[in-house]
Amino acid sequence: MKYVIQAGRSPAYLQLYEQVREDIVQGVYPFHSKLPSKRTIADEIGISTVTVEHAYALLCDEGYIQARERSGYFVIFRSTDGFAGAAERTAAQPHPPRQTQTRSEFPFSLLTKTMRRVMNDYGQALLEKSPNSGSKELREAIGQYLARSRGIQVDSAQIIIGSGAEYLYRLIADLLGKDRKYAIEAPSYHKIEQVYQAAEVRYEMLPLGRDGIESAALWASNADILHITPYRSFPSGITASASKRHEYLRWAGMVRRYIIEDDYESEFSVSKKPEETLFSHTANDNVIYMNTFSKTISPSLRVGYMVLPEHLVGTFEQKLGFYSCTVPTFEQYVLTELIVNGDFERQINRVRRKKRREM
Repeated sequence: MKYVIQAGRSPAYLQLYEQVREDIVQGVYPFHSKLPSKRTIADEIGISTVTVEHAYALLCDEGYIQARERSGYFVIFRSTDGFAGAAERTAAQPHPPRQTQTRSEFPFSLLTKTMRRVMNDYGQALLEKSPNSGSKELREAIGQYLARSRGIQVDSAQIIIGSGAEYLYRLIADLLGKDRKYAIEAPSYHKIEQVYQAAEVRYEMLPLGRDGIESAALWASNADILHITPYRSFPSGITASASKRHEYLRWAGMVRRYIIEDDYESEFSVSKKPEETLFSHTANDNVIYMNTFSKTISPSLRVGYMVLPEHLVGTFEQKLGFYSCTVPTFEQYVLTELIVNGDFERQINRVRRKKRREM
């Protein structure tokens, strides 16, 4: 064991977290093994025990390790299945239906100020038709935001803008084709099922356990595409554990399989770091990442986006590139300004701090 903290990069506790997590995933620290003490790692690297404690706390939050009183920290991640740590997870907490969350916490004065600035600065450009995949400015802003906040490094050509999640669900069904079979969580956000019914694609429901889709059901499925909400599934409130997320990626390692990762609401996690995404961890370029601005800004702002695997960009252009963007140019420039000038992320951080105080 030799961890290295590099000056000028991310905070020391995040660097340590990433290195220990990688060792756990690679089996350097196997299931049920004990991690080195905070003092041992702190002395070896030359950092404070508080820094090590922060890193270990993140690993606990995400289900890689567990703290045991007077005993230390033990690995509960197991790469061979999805059951590791399930018994220790707290019960799922139901949350209000997505479609009835009508109140926005985003400051209205900030939104109107940005709208006025966009009208003054962009002028006649607001009357121009948006490119079919969305404005270049917004796609680049989202790409930079995802790189900062999610560890997702993509070209702006992989980002498609659309008017909300349901519209994007249908685009994905058209992109991947009706000859595929889809699998969705049971219970699940009802509009996912409605969209697939309207698209006339075959799908099956896979039951959720305490930490995600039950392993037996997942591996017995003959689906080609897995549609999941790993941060917090609706309406159950279940969050996929670290073991379960890696199990999803192993399932998708088979030929022609894809994962649709709906990351709704994950920005407001109370964790000290952004939630992990399957998109940033896949080695097979087969995860479609999705999110919207409905929760972070306002449900009345019908704007969402998806990030395509690089190899599907050309296919999308060929099959669906003729569709016009369904989001007005004005709204796209407003979002661009909010992201670029930092207002968007400052608001997210304010809400996250508030949630931590209320815990």
